[in-house]
Amino acid sequence: MRVFVTGASGSIGSVVVPELIAAGHDVLGLVRSDAAATAVAAAGGTPLRGDLTDLDSLRAGATQADGVINLAFSNDWSNIEQGIDEEARAVKTLAAALAGSGKPFVHAGLTPMQPGHTSTEEDPDTTDGPVGGRGRTSHEVLTLAAQDIRSSVVRLPRSVHQRGITYGFCSVLIAAAQETGVSAYVGDGTQRWPAVNLRDAATLFRIALEDAEPGTVLHAVADEGDTMRSLAEAIGGVLAVPVESVPTERFGVIGRVFALDMPSSSALTRERYAWKPTHPSLLDDLAAGDYPALG
Repeated sequence: MRVFVTGASGSIGSVVVPELIAAGHDVLGLVRSDAAATAVAAAGGTPLRGDLTDLDSLRAGATQADGVINLAFSNDWSNIEQGIDEEARAVKTLAAALAGSGKPFVHAGLTPMQPGHTSTEEDPDTTDGPVGGRGRTSHEVLTLAAQDIRSSVVRLPRSVHQRGITYGFCSVLIAAAQETGVSAYVGDGTQRWPAVNLRDAATLFRIALEDAEPGTVLHAVADEGDTMRSLAEAIGGVLAVPVESVPTERFGVIGRVFALDMPSSSALTRERYAWKPTHPSLLDDLAAGDYPALG
């Protein structure tokens, strides 16, 4: 299968692309720079210049492919509304190019925000709050099944991690600890953060592309929920800095998300698709102490 991947050189795409190629797929990867193009080519894919705001490049990629995996998101937390709007327009553009084709369209979503409740694949997307727009976009992807698109959403937890490379939202905690000399958590720190190793998540994106039924939700969750305080303690231990509670405002708009208890389960995904995470947990990766210079 020839697969068009947006965000092909990003933290998730850089692992999804080789996962697809190793399984025998061809990859056409959307890239914004020469460096990104070189990285995609080195992994064995074919780069296509453009980004989420270049709708012509999205149409071109989708029409050339047998399936699409949409991973790109701006991740500019200082202007999250713009990023959400860009993602929504990109999804509409990709959907229009795929309508009536029966081709797979896999979208990266987020596990639901249901404080105090362990979310499952059967829970609806969160459509309000600071990132509610992303939930609305994920819901729209699922409805594309009615347009003869084999759409699915792989919901990602709060921290998608790989030792020495990326730690998801934990990267914010690491960077803050490196910059301030304090490893911080919000409130009493008992709120739970689900997580998944990046390599296990990449496997699930491939499984969704190959096998997911139209309108399917999959949860890429390996660790149902570590407390925020335990994560801060692991970071503080490695960096040899004190561990303290801070107001939610210390982390800006994303602090409101950090304050929520959001455990999540992937039991249905494991049962239906025989997905079995095998790589190190978030706490194991944090304890190893191989942090990039994020601060």
